Amino acid sequence: MAGIEGGRKIQLGAESVAGTAVAATAIWRGKGLPEDKRVVQFVEEDIGYVSGVDRTITPRLLAGFTFDPTPATFEQPYIFAAGIKNVVTGAADGGGSGKKYIYPMPTTAPNMNVLKTYTLEGGDDNQCEEMEYAFVESFKLTGKPGEALMWSAEWAGRQLTPTTWTNGLSLPSVESILFSKGKLFIDAIGGTIGTTQKSGTFLGMELAVKTGWTIVETGDGQLYFTTIKHVREEMEVVLNLTFEHDGTATAEKANWRAETGRLIRLQWEGSNLGTPGTSFSKKTARIDLAGKWEKFEKLGSQKGNDVIAGVFRARFNSTANLFAEFTWVNELASLP
Repeated sequence: MAGIEGGRKIQLGAESVAGTAVAATAIWRGKGLPEDKRVVQFVEEDIGYVSGVDRTITPRLLAGFTFDPTPATFEQPYIFAAGIKNVVTGAADGGGSGKKYIYPMPTTAPNMNVLKTYTLEGGDDNQCEEMEYAFVESFKLTGKPGEALMWSAEWAGRQLTPTTWTNGLSLPSVESILFSKGKLFIDAIGGTIGTTQKSGTFLGMELAVKTGWTIVETGDGQLYFTTIKHVREEMEVVLNLTFEHDGTATAEKANWRAETGRLIRLQWEGSNLGTPGTSFSKKTARIDLAGKWEKFEKLGSQKGNDVIAGVFRARFNSTANLFAEFTWVNELASLP
């Protein structure tokens, strides 16, 4: 039977031991495809054949999986668990029904965080392939008014192997995060993050994150990597914000010129939680950043309206004791 696009699917399962493949336990609400990145080399030889011969070697196994841009949800922060920190069980919020999933990016030491690795299944109704030791190398969150907040991710893994689908999984219920329900807060480094909302100016964003996790290839008796490592050179958090060209934009442009550190909070709320907690009464997606403006673009235009984009680079600030932190609040005791 030939596969069809409508038969495609992504399933994932949390690994108990990194690299030991497991059956899937959840369906990803989005689109994406795996890619076999094994290296096949034709050997060059001086053996008297002008045509060359078909001697080949496979010195390396590797795989990737692209999660295409799709509406972000409150219920599926797998990207953060596999790219920032192994948090797959929600923390209680007082006596409320909400569960907090908090993902702080590492600051003083590369081994501050441990990842949760996954086995990913992908393909269509003709063939399923799985990738073990899957982790997130980079991800993006983007949005603009009138649309959903979108997320996407690039995963890496050991190898891509034909398999059969894990059957019997229920389609999870999710709530999409809507960009226009978001709020932008900007405060002084010495202030309290989330205090000062900037109203009527938040026109769009792109948050690009390189997680810092990378593969380490060694001679360990296998063609695939046997471990991963966090390195500073592979970690980057850059926020591109589009403002109405108003007083907020003018003030932040002045902070850029003065090299003044800033605190930025991006926050979206969804439906009410069954029981309000100490800190949250609604499903919430929150991004907290410390850093400085790196660049402001020249004036742009949206339907004759002047806008301006600024590039904010997150870096650790000792006064705020903050680099970058992602908090997702839902009503799941743990991620399926």
